[in-house]
Order: sequence, then C-alpha cells, then structure tokens
Amino acid sequence: MPGIIWLASYPKSGNTWMRAFLANYLDNPDKPISINDLPNHILGDGFVAHYETYSGQKMADLSDEEIAQLRPKVHDWFVMSRGQDIFVKTHSMIATIAGTPLISPGVTAGARDIVRNPLDVAVSFSHHFEVDLQRAEDSLCEPNYNLPGTDELLVQFLGSWSRHVKSWTKAQGLVLHVVRYEDLVQKPLKAFGQVVDFLQLPNRRDRLKKAIAFSSFKELSTQEASEDFVESRPDSDTKFFRAGRVGGWRDHLSDSQVAQLVEAHEETLRALGY
Repeated sequence: MPGIIWLASYPKSGNTWMRAFLANYLDNPDKPISINDLPNHILGDGFVAHYETYSGQKMADLSDEEIAQLRPKVHDWFVMSRGQDIFVKTHSMIATIAGTPLISPGVTAGARDIVRNPLDVAVSFSHHFEVDLQRAEDSLCEPNYNLPGTDELLVQFLGSWSRHVKSWTKAQGLVLHVVRYEDLVQKPLKAFGQVVDFLQLPNRRDRLKKAIAFSSFKELSTQEASEDFVESRPDSDTKFFRAGRVGGWRDHLSDSQVAQLVEAHEETLRALGY
C-alpha cells in the first residue's frame, strides 16, 4: 500500500536543499531543476492551497479544530492522488492537535529527518523571520512554540528544537533515517548516498554527484537571485538561501546565548553527536 515518506525538519535546517537534491536525483535532468518547480515534485503539508483545493473552503473561514480535522484527509488525498509512495515536506513535530495527529500514522511509510545544530538554526531563523537573535533563541527553547499562519501557510506546530527532534527520533514504530546538515555539507557523497540507500533508490555515483551539484548552495542561491523563489517570504527582501555555513553562529552569538541553547538542548545535542 502506498504511503507518505516525510521529509521532516525544524525550519532553516536544510529541508529545501534536500528537496532539491531528491528532485534532481529522481528526475536525473540535463540541467538543474528550477527551485520554483520544487513544489510540483515534492508536496508540502503546510500549504494552504492544498487544503482549500481538497475541501473547497477557505481556511480563513475555518476554526483551528476544523483545520486540524482536515489534515489526515489531505494526507490521504496526497497518497491517493499519486497512487504510489510520495515525498511530503513537513516542519511539524509529531504531536496531536485538537485530538488529531499532525502526522497521520495510517499513511506514513517512513521519514527522513534532517537535523542541524540549533546554534546555527537560531542565526538562520533570526535572519529569515527578521527577529532579533534573542527572540529566535527563545523560540527554539519554547516547548509549545508555533509559527503563525499566513495567507500561504497554515500554523506550523514546531515545539522547541529538542522537542521537535525527539518527536521524530523517538516515535514508536517509525521507519526513520536521521541525517545531520553538517554531514551533508562536509561529507556530501557519503551523507546523500545514505539517504539514497535508505529510500531504496538505485545508488549510482555519477547520478549522485550530478544531483549534488545541481542542488548545491551556489546553484540554489544563483537561481534565487535570477528568478526569485516562490517560497520566499512575500513581505520581505531577505534571501531564502542566505549563507548555508556550518559554525556561522560563532560570528553572531554571545557567550550567554550559546550557554542558553546548550543548556536547553544538551541531552539532544549529545544524542546527535554535537
């Protein structure tokens, strides 16, 4: 029976990069796939348009409980519309909202969770959402943190960085592959190759190298500069693909800010080898 393979992550952890890699690997095109075509290759469970198309209703007219009850129906629809296993991006933690799971277990075939050092996430989060670093840090430490909805996106139930990570890595019975952002940067052939193996795709080195090149940070940021990006914030000129560095937090966070994040997430950091 077909199901969803979730591409999960806390925001600003490399999910769009992974989507670009998979789209290029699966299609094996002669030139890089446009970043603005990614939503056609890999669906996102938070896009308002999917829920309005399925239900024929405006999300602005529905209560939070009514939207929650739509989630599993939309997830079923994703699978039925393709008739095969399908990749779906999500920033949701695994939790229950208004009595309904955010991640529908009945159609879940597996998941790939991408994690990134929260010190770097905080800096990227701050730039992307245009909030100061302390507010970004506080958000990553708030157990019940949610990103407010917009005209394009539903409310995103994130939790703290640790709660989000644990919800996926400790989920009972979930077929899961965890990949660290840092390994994708520093050991791309090995790390992306392990993703391909987990997904039981043909692992061809030439195809792997091409997909990595076609989804490189340089390629994605060049595309954004020339054609914008449909998933960028419409109310901001902030670049979606800003730096992509590992360890960039050292140029931005104070000692007290580092200590706050380490203290809040020490157990999870150790578990992930940070």
